[in-house]
Amino acid sequence: MKRILRAFALLSGHGTLAHLLAGYGYAAVLVFVAIESLGVPFPGETMVIAAGIYAGATHHLQIGLVAAVAAAGAILGDNVGYGLGYWGGHRLLERYGKYVRINQRRIKLGEYVFQRHGGKVVFFGRFISILRTYAAFLAGTNRMPWVRFLPFNAAGGIIWSCLYAFAAFFLGSAIKRLSTPVDIALGAVAAAVAIGSAVYLRRNERRLEDKAQREMPG
Repeated sequence: MKRILRAFALLSGHGTLAHLLAGYGYAAVLVFVAIESLGVPFPGETMVIAAGIYAGATHHLQIGLVAAVAAAGAILGDNVGYGLGYWGGHRLLERYGKYVRINQRRIKLGEYVFQRHGGKVVFFGRFISILRTYAAFLAGTNRMPWVRFLPFNAAGGIIWSCLYAFAAFFLGSAIKRLSTPVDIALGAVAAAVAIGSAVYLRRNERRLEDKAQREMPG
């Protein structure tokens, strides 16, 4: 909901995204999504939502092409991010991980998770804000085979781009009429899910680290 409202704000009046979409169209969508997927915090998802709303409101863009270029940007950026992680990610984590509280146990935990659940992380990570930015880099860092990474990555990118682009296109006018109580209710649900997920991960991280250490002692 927050990203939808942000997209509306940036599109309204003389918003930045409206200018970019009017001037660069599909290229703006491709670049924004690719940069975010590369591993750089960037409003790629917001751009897809904004482009869908813009296409529905102005018909200056074709929604099918918006979804297609968003998927292309996601797959392209993710594969570059995967390559960066594969060829240098592990060294970066070992050298600078301590500054973001990543130690050897957590590095091994990452390897353990990607060996057993890498496909799920890559696919579903496309729909989760923080993972959307870093999942491909982490997949490369943890040596997930590229032939396994690619189909999960492509499927996630295509489904994600179509879902967000077409939802924004068809529901844009309805979203504008959402009442404040609905916004508050949706925000409360999202907050509850986020808090619950954080608590679950915190409680289970130590157990998973110990299990990874036992099963991957090398």
